[in-house]
Amino acid sequence: MTIEGKVWKFGDNIDTDVIIPARFLNVSDKKILASSAFADLRPDFSKDVRKGDILVGGSNFGCGSSREHAPLAIKEAGISVIIAKSFARIFYRNSFNIGLPILESKEAVESIEENDQVSADLVTGEIVNKTKGEKFQAKPVPDFMRGVIQAGGLVEYIKKQE
Repeated sequence: MTIEGKVWKFGDNIDTDVIIPARFLNVSDKKILASSAFADLRPDFSKDVRKGDILVGGSNFGCGSSREHAPLAIKEAGISVIIAKSFARIFYRNSFNIGLPILESKEAVESIEENDQVSADLVTGEIVNKTKGEKFQAKPVPDFMRGVIQAGGLVEYIKKQE
């Protein structure tokens, strides 16, 4: 499971209110959630992001409330994986629950820049900055979690187990 795309880079402590502002929380339409991702921080994000792009964040990415809307908006906008120095615990779990892979690598985040082309192998944890020719190591995504991602989220994974 290797993912490759253009990088969108964000800093430390990006909270769920920044990812999806509270005024959009009464929305259940995934397309509207996607178009509202980072609406206040980067208003052009949703129209410029492309399917398969990669989001790179700093420390404590996804802090704040426990809303599942945040990783869902990111995934529906087209982001294929998030690489960060660290994730808020609930965001981490919610991301996998909706089938959005995430990897932690402080070294990768410190080197990767906006618009770099990056690949991430979920099986090995290898992150390659193709723009700079650099390689980094993250903890691989466990088999079970890759199964959840491939199924499209925890609910779909459980349905397939029946």
